[in-house]
Amino acid sequence: MLRVKPTFSAYVSRQFLLWSGGIFLTLVALIALFDMMELLRRTASEEAVTLIQVVAMTLFKLPHLAMKAAPFAMLFGGMMAFWRLNRHHELVVARASGMSAWELLTPAIALAVVIGIVKVTLFSPLASAMLLRFERMETVLIEGKPNLASLSGSGLWLRQSTQDGHYILHARAIRTEEMALNDVIVFNFEGSDRFIGRIDAATAVLGAGTWRLHDARLSTAGGGFETLPSLHIATDLTRENIQDSFAKPETLSFWALPGFIEVLENAGFSGLRHRLYWYSQLADPLLLCAMVMLAAVFTLRPVRRGGAVAVLGLGVGTGFLVYFASDVVYALGLSARVPLVLSAWSPAVVGCLIGAALLFHLEDG
Repeated sequence: MLRVKPTFSAYVSRQFLLWSGGIFLTLVALIALFDMMELLRRTASEEAVTLIQVVAMTLFKLPHLAMKAAPFAMLFGGMMAFWRLNRHHELVVARASGMSAWELLTPAIALAVVIGIVKVTLFSPLASAMLLRFERMETVLIEGKPNLASLSGSGLWLRQSTQDGHYILHARAIRTEEMALNDVIVFNFEGSDRFIGRIDAATAVLGAGTWRLHDARLSTAGGGFETLPSLHIATDLTRENIQDSFAKPETLSFWALPGFIEVLENAGFSGLRHRLYWYSQLADPLLLCAMVMLAAVFTLRPVRRGGAVAVLGLGVGTGFLVYFASDVVYALGLSARVPLVLSAWSPAVVGCLIGAALLFHLEDG
């Protein structure tokens, strides 16, 4: 049975937070520096992009990148905190008083769970909103074209550039098998914002470089009407880039993802990528716990003189192996080779099981 000692638990928690927080800020600063350098390289040929805009893009993207650094901060921060306690023989005294390894780790594991929950429920929505702002700036300033498609409860919206301007297509329903749209409205614009007419059609089918509209009715801004049995309008869209143009799961709030997945699947598109990302966010607190346990495995035991570097290196290598293995399993989930729940949860569960097994071995001597 675990016996929580408030004074010692507060001390361990403080050490863990100080080291993890310090390493987290260091990693975030390095990430921001390298990301800004990459953005400066990408915008070197864009004379209209200013340094202030590059800095703004870096800051908008930074919260999302900081989320990826959190597991490493837990790993490195936990290792440094436990190694310091071990080096100053504080853990030796605690173990001599009858405390088990699990009692020593309880404060750090509890903090990891709390940090993981806050990260997913509070910080993740902020990071998603800022990443969306970054992608909009990137699209306009670097790529030079707006998003192709968006999906909402009212249907599908598509934007397509033309030689003289652009058109916006809206459809209330989609049959994704043949990529056919029902109840179609096309708004035609000349230049950037001059409305010149609209087209109403019963259906539109995506072909090779064209939309084939059936039972089309043309309306001009001057009030003229014309009815055609069929009409072709040019497009460079395909089924794949329409799907890819929908909001990326990383740009959607944790709370908004289930609703968007429902809209996406009701429209006939695959919600696999968004569902997998949502499951992986649910597993984040457990992944942070796994990193704390792995940090403890290699730093709680007494280290002989000269062996500290090797043990710390082995711990870092094991933590990286567990974390990066999650990318491989994630890719298998995206390709539907592995069930989504297994793909999202297996890195955290396996990491916790490995850490727990090694800690039990350490506890038994």
